[in-house]
Amino acid sequence: MRNWLLPEYVADILPATARQVESAKASMLELFRTSGYELVLPPLIEYYDALVTPEDGALAIKTFKLDDHFSGRQLGLRADITPQVARIDAHLLSQRTGVTRLCYAGSVVHSRPDGLMSSREPLQVGAELYGYAGIEADLEIIRLMLTSLRQIGIEGLRLDVGHMGLFRGLVQAAGLGAELSAEVFSVLQAKDLSTLRELLVDVAEPYRSAFLALPELYGSRAVLDKARTRLPSLPEVELGLMQLAAVANSLEGEVELNFDLTELRGTHYHNGLMFAAYAPGWAEELARGGRYDNVGRRFGRARPATGFSLDLRDLIRILPQNESAKGIKLAANLLPQATIKVAELRARGEKVIVDYLGESAAALNCDRELVKAGENWQLVPFK
Repeated sequence: MRNWLLPEYVADILPATARQVESAKASMLELFRTSGYELVLPPLIEYYDALVTPEDGALAIKTFKLDDHFSGRQLGLRADITPQVARIDAHLLSQRTGVTRLCYAGSVVHSRPDGLMSSREPLQVGAELYGYAGIEADLEIIRLMLTSLRQIGIEGLRLDVGHMGLFRGLVQAAGLGAELSAEVFSVLQAKDLSTLRELLVDVAEPYRSAFLALPELYGSRAVLDKARTRLPSLPEVELGLMQLAAVANSLEGEVELNFDLTELRGTHYHNGLMFAAYAPGWAEELARGGRYDNVGRRFGRARPATGFSLDLRDLIRILPQNESAKGIKLAANLLPQATIKVAELRARGEKVIVDYLGESAAALNCDRELVKAGENWQLVPFK
């Protein structure tokens, strides 16, 4: 029996729930299509160095590695589809010079779960916009993310917004080395002020005070005004605050907004505006996204880029309950005569179930039966 057990944080999805998941995925992809996003299907497996950059330690830890017996090179099971889509835009679609909108839906595999309730095989659905650096692109992606969540019934959404440019600007101005920068980054995410003070003991002013101020810059749009008095006037900081104000101006009234200047969670490739959607009753974010300009450089073309993704497996418990339509029973002995009629019914979208065992209406989930009446076929009630 133990041989039938699945690995930790991996689970089957059974029929009724699988139908919910597929219906939700289809509705999201249709929303993306009508918004101008083209579907791509990257492979589950490819060369490891195409999936993970040396600088992205978090993604590297999540990525399963294996040897390719054909090439002798190291392969990876994708842990994130976004870098693959960036590769497609930069390399396979390099003839396109304008804005390109791409979307996707597929499984990714994690070597370790993101949280206690997370799957190691998320079903990642997302959309990416390439070729435009303006804040309008970020706003388009944010609205698409919010609409995706609302159409599957999630209410009371809250949008947390941050900006990686603020942190990166301070790091550069303060001259932090790579190791110290990574430590400060990690501590800021945890909002661990005591450790942060220890790490910054030798950092010059005004940058030390600016880093220490970041965890306190959390709340309504009034935080942005406060940030202007607490943070030094650096080009990256000014741009970041200007873009955060543009988000406030555009989305206020559409969704509850919360600004968090230590909202830096994500992967190494994010470099600008970052955002995550939350809702009452959920401890973790429902969807996450942000700007990741120039990721395509290592594939041959640097481009502005922004996008979002979510894990449909995480949302299973609230996906719309779609009652399975009742079917039509057909006795197995009638199948040879009814082949044409069955094909006609199925072409119209009817579910026709061949009954081999003489089962009940409840067991077959059928409310009608196909019977022969002389030369004709009739549908009669089946109870």
